Amino acid sequence: MKFRKVSLFVLLASACLNVSAQNNVSSKKNNLSPQKMEWFEDAKLGIFIHWGIYSVDGIAESWSFFNNYINHDNYIKQLDGFTAKDYKPKEWAKLIKEAGAKYTVITTKHHDGISLWNTKADKAITTLNDAAAKQDVITPFVKAIQEEGLHTGLYYSLPDWSHPYYDIFTRSRKRYQLASEPNRWGQYVKYYQKQLAELSEQYKPELIWFDGDWEHSAEEWKAKETLSLLRKYNPNIIINSRLNNHGDYETPEQGIPVTRPDSKFWELCYTMNDSWGYQPFDKKYKSSNMIIRTLVDCISMGGNLLLDIGPKADGSIPIEQLNILKQLGRWTNKHAAAIYGTRAGIPFTNYNGKSALSKDGKTLYLYLYEQKPALLLRGLLNPSIRSISVVGEKESKVNATVLDHGNIQLDLTNIAFDQDVTVLALSFEEEVRCTSPEDMVVNLQSVMENKDTGRALNEIASTLHAGKNIFDNSGLTLDGMEMTMQKRKTTNPAVWTWMKNHAEALYETGKGLPDGHYEGLSALSKDRQTLYLFVEGTPTGPVALKGIKNGIARIRLVGEGSMINHEIFNKLYWSSIPGIIYIQTPKERLDKNMTVIAVLLDAPLELYREQVGAIENNL
Repeated sequence: MKFRKVSLFVLLASACLNVSAQNNVSSKKNNLSPQKMEWFEDAKLGIFIHWGIYSVDGIAESWSFFNNYINHDNYIKQLDGFTAKDYKPKEWAKLIKEAGAKYTVITTKHHDGISLWNTKADKAITTLNDAAAKQDVITPFVKAIQEEGLHTGLYYSLPDWSHPYYDIFTRSRKRYQLASEPNRWGQYVKYYQKQLAELSEQYKPELIWFDGDWEHSAEEWKAKETLSLLRKYNPNIIINSRLNNHGDYETPEQGIPVTRPDSKFWELCYTMNDSWGYQPFDKKYKSSNMIIRTLVDCISMGGNLLLDIGPKADGSIPIEQLNILKQLGRWTNKHAAAIYGTRAGIPFTNYNGKSALSKDGKTLYLYLYEQKPALLLRGLLNPSIRSISVVGEKESKVNATVLDHGNIQLDLTNIAFDQDVTVLALSFEEEVRCTSPEDMVVNLQSVMENKDTGRALNEIASTLHAGKNIFDNSGLTLDGMEMTMQKRKTTNPAVWTWMKNHAEALYETGKGLPDGHYEGLSALSKDRQTLYLFVEGTPTGPVALKGIKNGIARIRLVGEGSMINHEIFNKLYWSSIPGIIYIQTPKERLDKNMTVIAVLLDAPLELYREQVGAIENNL
């Protein structure tokens, strides 16, 4: 491919698709005021807090008695152990702010019906009157976060499985049939609406996070009346999607979306381990690197991350959660410019990684999950680049080379990489523009003669990913032995050796994964049972796969045979949604030019690309 070196003022073609305009869908479509949602869309990171009496014994919040894992009487006895004796709301608020969050959502009442504030609603169970703590724990927390300048969000469960006016008690037992006792149900509606009025008046929340709406219809909940009630106190109140389609934004739960949700506004609610509330035996914590990359994943698709913590019954926060928040804060503080106020990035076809745009569309942020010498941008049609920088690293220098068809290669040999995710900022004179890049026109001979080994291997991976195998009928063999491909004097020996060692991933392989499942390039074996992942450079954390329905038989490094380990997170045993596969990549075994990981599946590849919704059935 022909190319020429230029300065940072890069001249490209004009007339193109305006990506930022495409991403910023009109709010009129959602009947939302742009001003109302702006702080939420800008925030990117919030902290969710699940705190209640379930933290005493470390059992599942509310669901443990609903599913008859423990009876209701024994569940309620935890009130006697909920002391909150080490509860320090000001320290909580400071910790949340230092983690980089812009808002927080705390459980005021979960499905178990225990209210954490001094509610006056009829027959309510409260931490002030009924728990060992003998205090309203919501008031000091809201005061503390508002003093820190954080936006206030309150979680509220529509169901109340402990309340005598509510019809449902456990999975196997109901108190009454709603149709036969409508007046009793009407008393419950008054109860929960009174509580919402109290919360609105006392705390002036900017966001209400509903849960449990699946147990009744919008008409039964009187959702319209509830929304009017909340707007009476705050006309700009933001509501999540769990008020029977009366909300302002989507709330996918646990599973990171493979593709961007349909709604312009969305938020992933996500645990650090497998539990919402504190459970002492749940030690399956994600690493801070995984959490940071989850945040980046959300940012790149224009969404927010609502990251959960589960304090203990005494009010202290588990050390594992503290450490994650501190490491998260290190990264968010360093990369603030590439987080807050950003919008969804450019398509994967233009950059084989995660990206975001500034609010004005003139700065493109590229997130790197690995340390590598170069990266390629394709199909950019902007008139000029003003500057390229490494966010948080003033001394790092990035050089650009313009190739044909509006492609740009960035030289990363002189930059300081972040230990988790490195971010490049490309500043343009106008809004970032791009279009579907032209098909990469390469042939086997040109690739073999390319003296830029990294560029040559990227071309190989790109063509395979797109479903164009330049090795068909070339003389390549499955094991790289007895090949009949012609090796000339002009052949790059490093490319030749790499092709021979990685022949398995090149021989008769087809199109790779659709966008969203893997942050890099891939290919699939002819029988569709082995997935090949191309890994450039040195990953700063495990390689991640999303939305793979299959079981994993084994994972190994192509060309040298090492079996490597993997872990699956967020695979809930009662849910059909696949977990996230994290593959450990031993640095001492990585190929210096490009590593290939072979993922052997238990059957031909099946993908999950559906939307991730709320948890409605927590067995």
